[in-house]
Amino acid sequence: MSTLLFSSFILAISFCAPPGIITAETVRRGSARGFIPALYVQFGSLVGDTTWAIIALTGLAFLIQNNVAKTVLSLIGILLMLKLAWDAFKDAYHGRELDVTSAASHHGDFASGAFLSLGNPLNIVFWTGLGTSVFASISGGLHAIHFATFFAGFLGGAILWCFLMAGLVAWGRQWMTGTFFRWLNAGCSFVMIYFAFQLGLQMIQSFI
Repeated sequence: MSTLLFSSFILAISFCAPPGIITAETVRRGSARGFIPALYVQFGSLVGDTTWAIIALTGLAFLIQNNVAKTVLSLIGILLMLKLAWDAFKDAYHGRELDVTSAASHHGDFASGAFLSLGNPLNIVFWTGLGTSVFASISGGLHAIHFATFFAGFLGGAILWCFLMAGLVAWGRQWMTGTFFRWLNAGCSFVMIYFAFQLGLQMIQSFI
């Protein structure tokens, strides 16, 4: 159970960390008004992330009990994580700049984060692949305690990242350079590759 908790904690940070529209909005609002607005944007994004996670994992709980469906989902999960790893690696290699001009929103800080996250239905694809990689290692069938542990780890990692990101925006802007985001993307890329490898290994072992 501790492995499940730790895995979901690390994956939550890897999911939240790559720079995107949420990060841009956090930087834009935090630069103008400080720590609390930046934190509220981050907290708001958890509403969308959690909603899509629940939708994806509820269906996954039924599908993963079937061996054929589990194999198909495992393949999808591997391909998805490798795609995310490749995207993060490209951003790290090319040093993509964070665009804070296109992230303007007229909503409140919390609502802005929530709407931006809820408006990205591709999250359900990510969570399907993510859930498969985490739950595939569980033997004996899935139970409520596994989902509770997964969400505890996910929320713990995501909330920690909310505070870290808001703190960086408010007090550590001198460190938020192109080099910082390059290393951040590179780290997320390696994490995704590791979990894709683990999922592939588990899938192969299931056939042996």
